[in-house]
Amino acid sequence: MIGMELRDKVTEYVKERILGLRVANPGQYQNISVVRTNSMKYILNYFEKGQRSKMFFLFPDPYFKEKNHRRRVISPHLLDEYAYVLQVGGIIYTITDVEELGEWMKSCLENHPLFEAFSEKELEVDPSVKLLSSATEEGQKVARNGGQTFQAVYRRITPAS
Repeated sequence: MIGMELRDKVTEYVKERILGLRVANPGQYQNISVVRTNSMKYILNYFEKGQRSKMFFLFPDPYFKEKNHRRRVISPHLLDEYAYVLQVGGIIYTITDVEELGEWMKSCLENHPLFEAFSEKELEVDPSVKLLSSATEEGQKVARNGGQTFQAVYRRITPAS
């Protein structure tokens, strides 16, 4: 598992957390890392076609102003790149506490020809879906404050011919 983050302080924080987990649990967490990069620009430099099985977008910056929507980590153009690095059957998980952003991400995914939404039954049995709200500090903060979250989970499909 690799985390990709643009902000230096967040990257350093995640590195420290990973190192702490490795010290507390010898021999475990060796398959986790984080890299400071702009994944929106350089993701194709990191991964080959079909190399990823899952991608998580957890509480991304909402960029509220319309002129900044192009900076959102889920967009029609970026979904083309994510579809390239995701294997067929691979999954994109998104979660946010901003309703407008949640609707935006869902709409982008819904309208992309290479993604289809998970069914309610699939959402119920997927172990990653159960963790989306609770596995991050941001998710825990939202839960503590009684906030609402908006999830979208989509599968990479073969293009229709």
